[in-house]
Parts: sequence; C-alpha cells; structure tokens
Amino acid sequence: KTMLWKFMRVAKYSKTALSSKVKVRGIPTHSRHSSSKSVPSDFTASGTVELLGKSYPQDDYSNVTEKILSKVGKNLHNRKHHPLWLIKEQVKEHFYKHYLGRRGTPLFSVYDGLSPVVTVQQNFDSLLIPQNHASRRKEDNYYLNRDHMLRAHTSAHQWDLIRSGLDAFLAVGDVYRRDTIDNTHYPVFHQMEGVRLFSCHELFSSIKDGEGLQLFEQGHRTAHKQECHTMEAVRLVEFNLKQVLTKLMTHIFGDGLQVRWVDCYFPFTHPSFEMEINFQGEWMEVLGCGVMEQQLVNSAGAQDKIGWAFGLGLERLAMILYDIPDIRLFWSEDERFLKQFVGPHIWQKIKFQPLSRYPPLINDISFWLPSDTYSQNDFYDLVRTIGGDLIEKVVLLDEFAHPKTKKVSHCYRIVYRHPERTLTQDEVHHIHRAIEESAVRELGVEGRF
Repeated sequence: KTMLWKFMRVAKYSKTALSSKVKVRGIPTHSRHSSSKSVPSDFTASGTVELLGKSYPQDDYSNVTEKILSKVGKNLHNRKHHPLWLIKEQVKEHFYKHYLGRRGTPLFSVYDGLSPVVTVQQNFDSLLIPQNHASRRKEDNYYLNRDHMLRAHTSAHQWDLIRSGLDAFLAVGDVYRRDTIDNTHYPVFHQMEGVRLFSCHELFSSIKDGEGLQLFEQGHRTAHKQECHTMEAVRLVEFNLKQVLTKLMTHIFGDGLQVRWVDCYFPFTHPSFEMEINFQGEWMEVLGCGVMEQQLVNSAGAQDKIGWAFGLGLERLAMILYDIPDIRLFWSEDERFLKQFVGPHIWQKIKFQPLSRYPPLINDISFWLPSDTYSQNDFYDLVRTIGGDLIEKVVLLDEFAHPKTKKVSHCYRIVYRHPERTLTQDEVHHIHRAIEESAVRELGVEGRF
C-alpha cells in the first residue's frame, strides 16, 4: 500500500526508548513552504499534546506515539538533494514546464508546506468516506483526539484548496499510517496529490463542433460515469487524466515505458483507476486516480466544473527509480547514503549503491491474546516505538487457537538489522526484552516467553 488511495479499497504504548520531550510554540501550521527541521512535541501532565504551536486535549481516541510525533516537521520532501526531494522536484518541473496558464505562467500551484495535523472532517468527511469505512479505524491511523489526527493522505487538503478558488494544484507532504513492518512500509511516508478542474469552455473548446456539449445531465450512475456527468465530459476528463499521467511517468522513467490501467474503487472518484508501469520486466502499481466525485467538487464551491485527481507515493517512485531496497534508508543521516543523490541537476541518472549489508539478528515472540481488545497494528506500533529503525521486519509466523480454552496465541518473528552498522546480541536482547515486557503491560497479552 503506497497511498491511502489504494488503502481505500479494502492504543497504548511503551514508555521505553522514547525521544526527548521538547515543547514547541509559535510555529505556523499553514505555511506554503516549511523547513526541514524536526519538530518534537510534548505530552503534558494535563493530558494534552502540544504540536506545531497548538495544544490538543487527549481522549479515548488518542493513539499517536512520541516516536511518531518526533518525525513531524522533518519534511524530507523539502530537504535539498534528498531522493524524495528529487522526485518532488522532477514532478514539479514537469508540470511547470508542460502546463501553462493564459499568461504563460505555470497552471499548477504547488503546496509542500501544509500542516500534517488535520481534522477528521478534512481527512475523511470532506472526501465522502463513509462513517463505517475501514480506513477510519484507530488501528490504521494516528489520532491526536477524536477531532484531530495526523493526515493519512494528502487528499485531506483537496476540499480546502478547491474552496480557496484553485483549479489546478499539487499538494505534497508527509502522511501517517499505522501499518505492517517490512522493507516497503513505514508509519510515515510522503505523497503528492494532483487536482485539475475544467469549466465547460476549457474542456470542450478544442473539440470540433463542441459548442453544444455539456458537462452535466440528469442520468444514471454506471460503471463508466456518475449520474450527473455527460458521457462526453467524462471521456474527455479521463483521456486528459491518463494522458497527463502517462507523460509524467514517461518523463521520469524514460521513453518506451509500458503503461496499463486497472479499474478500481475509491470513495472520492468515479470512475477510478490504478496506473501500473512495466519497469525492468515487472508490472508495478505507482498511483491511484479518477474523475472526482461531483458531490465533493460541488460542496467545495466549484459546482460549474468537473475534474480529476491523482495520488502517488514519493517513496514508491524513488525506490523504483533509484533501486533503493529499504524504506528506512530515506530517514538515514549517513553521508554514504545522502551523498549518492547530490548532483548537478535533478534529472541525473542515479543508481543507489548499497551500504555494507549488516547481518540480521532474529528473535521470536509468542503470547496469548486478550479477549477482544488486541490489534496487530497496536503490536507493530509498540515494536516500532521501542526498537525504532533497528526493526527491519515483523512477520506473524503462527496463529494457534487452544482447542479447550479457545484462547488464541500469536507468534511473531522480529528481524533486527541496523541499516548503518552491526548490532550486538546484547543490545538486541535488551530491546527484545523491553518489547516482551511492554506487550504484557501495555497490550494486556499473556507472555509465552
């Protein structure tokens, strides 16, 4: 899952090994551009968390850890010569160069400094995501409280930017999602959202005899269109969307790129598609997109327009383009990693040269689950909080139900490997022991250690 676009288809924590507590006040939350410095947070004794100059009272929905909050404000996508910055700049330059407004200025505005703290309304309600949709679960998101959260996707800014009067924009930023632990998943990653709206004149002006064509009708929803859209309008919007994205990916990955489109479902677009590219003989999904739900567009005040939207993951593209094998490396401060991406221009061909491959240390952990309160993502978050980036992978090896007591046992394999140095048995033993103790104390499991 590289983005919530794809995810749409379908807590308690240890106090060990947490980052230092630092109050931060007076930092603007809605600047267009932001610095790349980390912005720590503070859990106060009064049950509030202070983040980006604001205080958020905690409640029964609060589940964000200080480990995760320590990532807020790092803004890797704005850090010059970082691989995520390179991808962002390549996409930005492509849109600036190929899509111009009437005065010859760039058609698309770029926002890469919007605050990652959003309301639940922004993240879900404004995008027409049903109240009972699986994507809202505490198990999958980082909530500050019932009303505020760390954005799960850059789509959280769609409604506000359209409401502000924008017809074409790219929104880039860090997004936060509780997930499995392996070399392609990390609880913080970076997305780019693209939106383009068309008036009737803009869409049909280049069509011969297109004066009588309309954007809207009172019809029926089908697999190919919404009930309010004319088939002519949808076909043109879909054609433009696929043409724009094909040109973008060809620009990034090179001429001759094979592309295919897979029909899918997202709550905020219809029809919806996933784009796959054939790179080095393998088909890979790189983004989700579709014709925007008109209800969303209308509610944001653009009732006379129709549009498309897409969402892509910067890490996904960077891992493919630069052959980076482990998503944890994007957070590395090792000069051996960072220097590989310093070049004279953003289009320089780069193939990542692996750092020395340090040996893994593997430990298993087994425990009986509590009755109804256990979530695998709670355990993954606990492991990340204690072990941090020393954890390469966590795999559920076995699930066993006792024939008499009906109690369920899980056995997980935890792979420890530092991306930059060799771990010792002793330090892994201390971390693994802390995970065992915290799982019992914080998650209510019964250890089988």
